[in-house]
Amino acid sequence: MGTVFAIHLYAESEPDALSFFEVAFEEVERLEETLSKFRQSSEICRINRLAASQPVTTDPEVFSLIDQSLRYSEQTAGAFDITVGPLMRTWGFFRAEGHFPSSDDLIAARERTGFDKVVIDRAARTIQFAIPGMELDLGAIGKGYAVDRVVEILREAGAKAALVVAGSSTVYALGAPPAEDGWTIHVPDPFDRTRKISTLKFRDQAISTSGSYERFFDLNGRRYCHVMDPRTGMPVERVLQTTLIGSDGAMTDAISNALFVLGADGDALLSKFQDVSALSVLADDPGQRILKWNWPDAAIEGNELVDFEPSYGRAQAS
Repeated sequence: MGTVFAIHLYAESEPDALSFFEVAFEEVERLEETLSKFRQSSEICRINRLAASQPVTTDPEVFSLIDQSLRYSEQTAGAFDITVGPLMRTWGFFRAEGHFPSSDDLIAARERTGFDKVVIDRAARTIQFAIPGMELDLGAIGKGYAVDRVVEILREAGAKAALVVAGSSTVYALGAPPAEDGWTIHVPDPFDRTRKISTLKFRDQAISTSGSYERFFDLNGRRYCHVMDPRTGMPVERVLQTTLIGSDGAMTDAISNALFVLGADGDALLSKFQDVSALSVLADDPGQRILKWNWPDAAIEGNELVDFEPSYGRAQAS
């Protein structure tokens, strides 16, 4: 999954804690083997190899996650799309050698991208690509799904308080530490990740962050980040970071990515989901502009944050 998983938990004894850790990380490894596009033995790679030539029957878990991803694509009008692999490859982000592609290469990649070109049969549980050269990449939802599965397994094993962390992407707070009403989480400043712009305390919720600082390259004074706008084939510009709080990691992972693509136009998308909170940081010369939606933290450090509902695009702070 290209990241580090960490689990912080409380248990009655050290053997209990070790047992929790063991079952949790076994699940992470199982999902890595199943969903990774970098392991040729994975189910995702098998689908990518075969789906252009025939309908591919897959197992219920993988089919359900792909189906869920395509539904999120429909809800976001294509801002979230698990078929962006050809675009990522063309821009050089898979090999960390970002470059501006030629016009012909970009056109070809866009032709092989689009969630509407994935044909699924829910009754037969099959997946097929409408054109050759397509591929599925669950990178924008897979870590969140893995976090959800780990939380489910920890609950079944009897864990009452745990913080499950998938790199800088998705965190789930299960229960709360002893004598606390929740886990404390800091949202970093995208300009300086040693600083925080918001401090939260929450429990039994997920939080996901998408940022332009993870992978990027600079060319002729412009920065191009790894988050693609699938609708245009271009990297998203002038959005620095988006953070979303919600009920589960798969949803917050996917929708925070879509919110990053939509930038200041995310109000219509956020209104489709119940009980979500969002914080976006946009580039605004010479600094940044912060927008929030139902954000629980009243004070944003170093900024005067305007509270607003329900118009996502109107609040700003310098």
